Amino acid sequence: MLIREATTEDWPAIWPFFHRIAAAGETFTYPVELSETDGRDMWLVAPPNRTVVAVDDAGTVLGTAKMNRNHMGNASHIASASYMVDPAHAGRGVGRALCTYTIDWARAAGFRAMQYNAVVETNTHAVKLYRSLGFEVVGTLPEGFLHPAHGYVGMHIMHRAL
Repeated sequence: MLIREATTEDWPAIWPFFHRIAAAGETFTYPVELSETDGRDMWLVAPPNRTVVAVDDAGTVLGTAKMNRNHMGNASHIASASYMVDPAHAGRGVGRALCTYTIDWARAAGFRAMQYNAVVETNTHAVKLYRSLGFEVVGTLPEGFLHPAHGYVGMHIMHRAL
């Protein structure tokens, strides 16, 4: 698996699984009716932020991540990231590879920590992965997320020093 900078030419491969994940309304705070244009504008971030794709040997996009400054000004030393793995390629280490990549990027870019602002507590695979990479839940917003199957569930804030 290769992780490389995403380009606008990658968007047609990203959009189908991006749309499926966003429309499911189970893990992201994005509107479930998000348009392709709005999704692209939100995901393909401008430098110094980055968007990457994980691709296999044939060039198939397996997943994607965007990494960015979490806040501005005096809080600009904290990074954040978001990840989407094509469900057709789940369970193959794509998410772990993307997370590790973003941690390495944040450290190399001089950030002091990473913070995930909205990890839905029912997204147990993500919570387990993030914990295994050194993230801790530093707080949970009770009923912060309306899950389509579970109703109101907590939304974790997760943090890791770099």
